[in-house]
Amino acid sequence: MRFLIFLACLLVPFSAQAACEGRDLRSDLSPEAQADLQQALADFPYPEGNHWIATKGDTVLHLIGTLHTNDPRMDAVTERLEPTLSQADAFYFEVTQDEMTAFEQELAKDLSPVLITSGPTLIELMPEEDWAALSSGLAERGIPSWMAAKMRPWFLSMMLGVPPCMTENPEASYGMDARLTDMAEAHDIPQYSLEQINDLMAMFDQHPIEKQVQSLIRMASAFESSEDQLATMVNAYLEEKHAEIIQFARLQGLETSGLSQEVFDEEWSSFEQQLLVGRNNNWMQHILAIQDQTVVIAVGAGHLGDDHGLLNQLEQAGYTLKRAAF
Repeated sequence: MRFLIFLACLLVPFSAQAACEGRDLRSDLSPEAQADLQQALADFPYPEGNHWIATKGDTVLHLIGTLHTNDPRMDAVTERLEPTLSQADAFYFEVTQDEMTAFEQELAKDLSPVLITSGPTLIELMPEEDWAALSSGLAERGIPSWMAAKMRPWFLSMMLGVPPCMTENPEASYGMDARLTDMAEAHDIPQYSLEQINDLMAMFDQHPIEKQVQSLIRMASAFESSEDQLATMVNAYLEEKHAEIIQFARLQGLETSGLSQEVFDEEWSSFEQQLLVGRNNNWMQHILAIQDQTVVIAVGAGHLGDDHGLLNQLEQAGYTLKRAAF
């Protein structure tokens, strides 16, 4: 999210600040939809909790589920966590702020990593009606269609997932991970990355561009964010219901996409495998190498739960887990 907000501000003419003022969509769920949501959560390992302590011998891991989007209610959370987390030997983030800043500086000079630099543009790769629909959503974000036509499909789909109000707020990406970065810096605690940005972008680009375009067409409407969806996500996060965030998004995506259950499940599985499962498995190689230290692992809350989640994988690796105050 920090990366996307940076790029949005780089590409979009900066306008006056505007607060995102959405409402929580969970109250709109029908009894049937609520039952479906609860069914999806029934056998979900570790569905709640944004602070877990994993212990094995002299190794203590504080796993903090983060949200990359800003909300003033996070200030109180940070104050509660600081007395405990400030005693850690190291902080691990998905990507540290220093590495993110260095990458952003390079990207400001050369946008080619997120652009189609050779071959046909998206206008040539998409049916006219699909391109027109995408252009409309991008226009709301101030991104001209001629520029969007040269963007890589995975990046364009993520840009559509950022509500316009967020691109107008320079503090939009000051989320929990950013607050924890400030905490580590204030206490002079070393910070490390669990992955490299270039590896993450290479993961997005591993599929042929034609397949990326097809997925973009299928899922653009399902994952196009709104202020209401943003408010729902933030509220659920602060309630520590990270599994509910994901399952609610899945149900909403199916409803709005117009896709059959089979096609949607295929797309969702691909998304999950790419953004959650594969990355979690890669991170675990670094996490399991940590020995005889007290460490903070601060990653997106959606990476904590489920069979492939960090918590379940740590349990399988012999760690004792205990939910802690957040």
